[in-house]
Amino acid sequence: MHLSAIECRLVSKQYDARPVLREVSLQVAPGERLALTGPSGSGKTTLLNCLGGIDRPDSGEILIGGEPITRMQGSELADLRRRKLGNIFQFFHLLPTLSVRENVEFPLVLLGIEGPERKKRAQALLERVHVGHRADAFPSQLSGGEMQRTAIARALIHGPAVLLADEPTGNLDSANGANILSLLSELTDETKTALVLVTHSAEATAICHRIVQMRDGSLQSSGR
Repeated sequence: MHLSAIECRLVSKQYDARPVLREVSLQVAPGERLALTGPSGSGKTTLLNCLGGIDRPDSGEILIGGEPITRMQGSELADLRRRKLGNIFQFFHLLPTLSVRENVEFPLVLLGIEGPERKKRAQALLERVHVGHRADAFPSQLSGGEMQRTAIARALIHGPAVLLADEPTGNLDSANGANILSLLSELTDETKTALVLVTHSAEATAICHRIVQMRDGSLQSSGR
């Protein structure tokens, strides 16, 4: 039996008695790229935050790589997030006081991997995303495209089962955005990492195997 990378079972969430997610059920296979679309306020980011263990649903269950994150507390949840999840954000969220290489190494630091091995892995991945020559630079010295390439390397360095991306090209010009989408497509194919991509961009949905639209906290349609 092949485990889903992500499984949502009847997930609901409300804020101040206002329903934000309504019995959402969803499966994403290993290596599948899923675009999550829909108008602002439809529940996309809340669903992404629940998948990432940042928010906790009021009811229902979420499994990441077969592990039920909705039943986990504190350190157990933090450990799963370190091992199985990678995140990419619209505004990069790189640590300004660390170099490019140190930013990419950081998830490996949290996993207790030794310095020489961290450095070797980080440099290899930075070369793969075409910023190896910027390894000793700091985020403030990078272009937007270079920052997002660094963020992708950081998100993938520990071999996560699931990559969660919230408008990853929203802060980039069209040429850089296209390059980032191409890179995400290549790398998730290579690593068989499942990608859930929240986006309003037709270019971003084009790299996905499946598109799911949300409206008023429910999944409305599933295309392609």
